[in-house]
Amino acid sequence: MTRLHLFDLDGTLLHGSAAPVEISRQLGLDREIAELERDFAMRRVEPAEYARRVRLLWAELTEAHVDAAFVGAPWLLRIRETWAEIRDRGEYCAVVPLSPSFFVERLTGWGAHAAHGSRFPAVPFTEPLDPTGLLTPAAKVEIADRLCERFGLTRADCVAYGDSFSDAELFGAVPVSVAVNADRHLAGLATHTYAGRDLWDAYELVCGAR
Repeated sequence: MTRLHLFDLDGTLLHGSAAPVEISRQLGLDREIAELERDFAMRRVEPAEYARRVRLLWAELTEAHVDAAFVGAPWLLRIRETWAEIRDRGEYCAVVPLSPSFFVERLTGWGAHAAHGSRFPAVPFTEPLDPTGLLTPAAKVEIADRLCERFGLTRADCVAYGDSFSDAELFGAVPVSVAVNADRHLAGLATHTYAGRDLWDAYELVCGAR
C-alpha cells in the first residue's frame, strides 16, 4: 500500500501567513495585501479578481524579492524531513495551493514530487495574467485526480493537509485529512486536527492511524 500526501501551503506549511503576504512584504505592501487577504478570506473577492489585484500590486516584483520571501517565510519545522520520510516509505507528496506557481514550485527542491499553483506570468511581469491558469478549491480535487493517475493511485489512497475553506472540497474527496492550524471552515471535516509548528507531528497523526 502506498499513499499520496497532498499539502496546502498558505496557513498550512506557512504558519500564520501566505505566499502572497510574504511576497508583498518584500515590496512594502503589508497593508494592501492584508486588506485583500481579508476580503478573500471573507469571500468578498473571487479567486480571479484576487489574482488580478495581486498582479497589479506586484508590478515591481523581481526574482530577488521572491527569493527573499521564500527564504524568510515562517515555514513549519521539519518539512524536508517529513517529505524525505514519505519518499523513504515509497509514498508520494505534492503541494497544491492557490498561490502563485512561481513560489510554489520552489518546494520541489525540498522533496515534493509535484507542486502546482496558480499560473502567473514569469517574474518580472511583462505579460498579462491569464485567468484560465488560476486555481480554485475545486481545482485541487482535479489536480489530486491527475496526480493519482500519474502515480497509479486513487482518491482512496490520498491524505490531505490544509487549514481553510479552500481545502474543504479536497477534504471531502479523500478518506483521510489533517486540519493544520485550521479555521472554522474545516470543523467536522478533518480526520485529525493538529495545532503547532512542526509538520512531522502533523504527519505522525496519519502514521499512527495507519
